[in-house]
Amino acid sequence: MEIQIIKTRRKTVSLEVKRDGSVIVRAPLRMPQREIQEFIESHRSWIEHKCRLMEKRRAQSVSTGAPPVDEISGKEWEKIREAFAGRVDYYCKKMDVQVGRITIRNQKTRWGSCSAKGNVNFNYQLYYMPPELMDYVIVHELAHRSHMDHSALFWEEVARYCPEYAVYRNQLKKYEIV
Repeated sequence: MEIQIIKTRRKTVSLEVKRDGSVIVRAPLRMPQREIQEFIESHRSWIEHKCRLMEKRRAQSVSTGAPPVDEISGKEWEKIREAFAGRVDYYCKKMDVQVGRITIRNQKTRWGSCSAKGNVNFNYQLYYMPPELMDYVIVHELAHRSHMDHSALFWEEVARYCPEYAVYRNQLKKYEIV
């Protein structure tokens, strides 16, 4: 198993097993290599367990069906932007919230995000997935306009406009962001 070691200006050691099964250790700049190896060895069973888990997830994951970003024409991008803008506008009116900028991106780890300034970002791949999943992510991000956390009040807001959110949330976990 290949383990990438990254030394940074930090005080603690961290371990990350990425979805593709790669392992990253982040360690303080001055930490001796021997201590890093000891840390890795003391956590070897955890690392192996997480690698198996990620392999299982990859085997069970579903493709979004989205074409690679560089294969999408300008006309198709416009359709994607219009689809998101239309749904965001619909739910903004329904939820009585406002947003700033709507950005469609090729995000590597997220389906959507909402900034404190009210700007929302969405992963373009949602456009190619079942529409209820896109709607769920939009409602989720717009609920952050009222609650910038994942508190009980936040989830109540999501449930008010997307009662089946738990089902959609679980379905979304099956998809692999590529």
